[in-house]
Amino acid sequence: MTPPRDASGAGGFAAFGLADTLVNAVTSLGYEEPTPVQCETIPVLLTGRDMLAQAATGTGKTAAFALPMLHHLLTNPPSGRRRTRGLVLVPTRELAMQVAEAIHKYARNSGLFVVPVYGGASMSMQIRALGRGADIVVATPGRALDHLRRRTLDLEGLRVLVLDEADEMLDMGFAEDLDAILDATPAARQTALFSATIPPRILSIANKHLRDPQRITVAREKTVAGRLPRVRQLAYVVGRAQKPAALQRVLDMESPSSALVFCRTRLEVDTLVETLNAHGYRAEALHGGMQQRQRDSVMNRFRAAKADLLIATDVAARGLDIEQLSHVFNYDLPSAAEDYVHRIGRTGRAGREGTAITLVEPREHRLLRTIEHFTKQKIEVGSVPTVADLKAKRMESTRGSLRDRILAGDLDDARVVVESLAEEFDVLDVAAAAVKIAHAAIAGEGGDREVEIPPAAPHIDRPRGPSRPYRGGGPGPRPGRRPR
Repeated sequence: MTPPRDASGAGGFAAFGLADTLVNAVTSLGYEEPTPVQCETIPVLLTGRDMLAQAATGTGKTAAFALPMLHHLLTNPPSGRRRTRGLVLVPTRELAMQVAEAIHKYARNSGLFVVPVYGGASMSMQIRALGRGADIVVATPGRALDHLRRRTLDLEGLRVLVLDEADEMLDMGFAEDLDAILDATPAARQTALFSATIPPRILSIANKHLRDPQRITVAREKTVAGRLPRVRQLAYVVGRAQKPAALQRVLDMESPSSALVFCRTRLEVDTLVETLNAHGYRAEALHGGMQQRQRDSVMNRFRAAKADLLIATDVAARGLDIEQLSHVFNYDLPSAAEDYVHRIGRTGRAGREGTAITLVEPREHRLLRTIEHFTKQKIEVGSVPTVADLKAKRMESTRGSLRDRILAGDLDDARVVVESLAEEFDVLDVAAAAVKIAHAAIAGEGGDREVEIPPAAPHIDRPRGPSRPYRGGGPGPRPGRRPR
């Protein structure tokens, strides 16, 4: 679908007729043109009509349902006290945090409050947050039902309800929870259901809980065949706390001639640059908080090879013209598959080979699979290289340097030293000592610590079965609940 234009010919998000506060927020985040799913769904949701949308992860769904929801709440303020008027249900706590963070950014300077509610977190803190008032709640079904039964979540004033990744919630056994939550909401609400697939059970929910919904199917953008043929793609699974050390280890293994490292936020860019430079790397920062002259100065130093690493946000890296880039590192995995393609497409240009390396947190495996499906290419997943791996790589580098020197000839003066030492020591010991000295001069020694990566798994807010007793107020689980 063609991006919208208003009567004056202006395009982008302003053409939808969204509140100025929202347009300013998305513009400051670097959004320029809406994605296909946003072009299809935002106009429908702004009319207040229910919607059943088939759209996959990584297509820009969050902004597609969040912006119309925020617009409705801004243009129809409550008459009395603050109460929950928007509810987004998602399958996992990781997605709840991600969606809540995105909506919070869109709602900047709007006065609207967003509260995430999910299992595995402090119930008392969530109760206090809800008690202070939340315009929008982003929740997993199990925890939302807990709060409803405790009467700490009031949905009587709900105006907009979104079911995100509904098929995933059903796969996880949340069907009864969803029915119970939907039954507790006003009949006059607007409901939007997003799902990657539309099987009969999704249609059953739509027929039961949606009113004459607009049916929309948004196809994925097709990746051009051969678009990334010369890019070697690797991913290392590493916890967030270990990322700085892991990146340094991978940088030492790869020895990039010039590399672009993508981070999610400005603060992360500045922190990582400081850390890398303190460990002897030559890194420069590039983000939206810099003036144009600062950006130009950074790019001039990078192009002149006075810096090896450019640490940047997606917004700041747009439009950069860098001819020769050996590596692209995703310090943070992008939330959209299209962003991943755009990032790694900056290396491997003009027939050259390139390398794209991603640091994946344990909870992000699903998003990595989504990217593989989108690009139709396998991403090799491994563990962070060990100290032994690094030492072996450095020794191989030393071996290569010594071999080149032997082939170059002109070793007569050195032969005199070897021959004199050979009278006292075994010639192999003499050669080994020479290799040791050469290795220390070429690769350096010491200072390498093992990167410890504790095992971690994504938390899943699973529905409760009869074997798990209900704690707290309310009637408790209904009899006959089936555990997953």
